[in-house]
Amino acid sequence: MPSAVEGPEGGEEGDVLRYEETEDNNVSPTDLSELLKEGTKESHDRAENTQFVKDFLKGRIKKELFKLATVALHFTYSALEEEMDRNKDNPVFAPLYFPMELHRREALAKDLKYFYGEDWKEKIQCSEATQQYVDRIHHVGQHEPELLVAHAYTRYMGDLSGGQVLKKVAQRALKLPSTEEGIQFYVFDNVSNAQQFKQLYRARMNALDLDKNTKERIVEEANRAFRFNMQVFEELDKIGRSLAEEAQDGGAPVHDGKGDIRKCPYYADKLGTAGPGCPFHAAVGMARQPLVQLVLAACVAVAAGAAAWYML
Repeated sequence: MPSAVEGPEGGEEGDVLRYEETEDNNVSPTDLSELLKEGTKESHDRAENTQFVKDFLKGRIKKELFKLATVALHFTYSALEEEMDRNKDNPVFAPLYFPMELHRREALAKDLKYFYGEDWKEKIQCSEATQQYVDRIHHVGQHEPELLVAHAYTRYMGDLSGGQVLKKVAQRALKLPSTEEGIQFYVFDNVSNAQQFKQLYRARMNALDLDKNTKERIVEEANRAFRFNMQVFEELDKIGRSLAEEAQDGGAPVHDGKGDIRKCPYYADKLGTAGPGCPFHAAVGMARQPLVQLVLAACVAVAAGAAAWYML
């Protein structure tokens, strides 16, 4: 996740979204944690400068877009944790298997239930950018499990670092309950001290029996993971630009009649599924029918005649 960005109230968040808050004098430049830290700096910078992330950190996040971001996270973590479960006994990954402390699937299910209701599974769909990310995770888990380290590092270390900032921003900007419904994804009940846990995690990474070439491949895969995340951000940003301002008091957003009908906020979470179209476009489409136009013209003529009669 990103780095120093102006905060929601106009202040500086001050590198709050970096994974590594403190220097560890016990690490070597050849340790995997250091190679990842140095090797992904540029990706960090690019990710933090995506419009979606900048807007999010400033509190400019629409609820519909936050819901879609949560959907993307659900599919991503479902794939990641499925492959981690598959490789929990594989020595190239086993030391980093912390299901109780880190796994996010159940938390994301609670968030989606809060936003979409009991039948949330029928209301969501994996987007194109997220599907590419998911496909890569499955490929890695099944064919190159040592590279799972890169995906786990990119996601979970970010969640325990910058994710805690995003949690506060989302809760304030979207007026979510103080009881943390809707943001369970960011709540790690079994991690009592995030900083200490991240130090443990990095120590476990550094203890993995990996040669230089494998470490380089892991760093390359971490940068690939960042690119997948940025593609999801860019996809969300495009959808966000097509969303009208949301109705007040939690009402349904209203389509302004512009942009792609598939991105109408009524159905943005069900792209490609069958069902009624956007209400605005449906009304416009009906009005273009010859018979409807004839009826409308007749109504206008009657109304005009009545008005003229009244004015006499």
